[in-house]
Amino acid sequence: MNKHFAIAKEELLFYGTENTSLQNLLAVLIGSKANPSITGQLASLGVKGLSSLSKEELLQYEGVGESAANRILASLGLAGLMNKYKIENKYTIRSPEDAARLFSDMSILDQEQFEVVFLNTKNVVIGRKTIFKGTLNASIVHPRDVFREALKLSAASIIVAHQHPSGDPTPSREDIEISKRLAEVGKLMGIDLLDHIIIGSGRFRSIKELGHL
Repeated sequence: MNKHFAIAKEELLFYGTENTSLQNLLAVLIGSKANPSITGQLASLGVKGLSSLSKEELLQYEGVGESAANRILASLGLAGLMNKYKIENKYTIRSPEDAARLFSDMSILDQEQFEVVFLNTKNVVIGRKTIFKGTLNASIVHPRDVFREALKLSAASIIVAHQHPSGDPTPSREDIEISKRLAEVGKLMGIDLLDHIIIGSGRFRSIKELGHL
């Protein structure tokens, strides 16, 4: 058996999808023809880069046949559908990791986007809304736009998120300022800002975990 494929399968079975590297997930999808050099090249593109590839472009990579290309494209499409399903089926957020999973579909976006999820008193998601698209700064993201929808839904709390197209989720000074501003307004309105999640390429950062909230 192909050694790279065998190791990737073992990692997936032992650690699960959440803790398996993108390179090894690709090796499992490609199958017995998986080449570590090729899966490494594909993984370096990140989820965003992979999602931008057509089937014809995937077929240009050595070892990626038609079936493997179809599996890769289907898995990327399924990831998006699963995030939609989570909202429709009362997804509960108990940790920054739960929030990051919900927002993981943002990692493929080329343009910066600011989103909010609204939660009830049991931290069950009751809605999600895109507030802004474009370069993020503190003057553009207005608390009014964020909390208007929260009031409509009678939300008890919110979690906001945006992605860094660069792939690096390290928060900027603006990110921290926005978080603090929203937290202050939320406190006055009785709607807690639980966290601000920054999505990168295959990783995320929690403003709360970093001690800025």
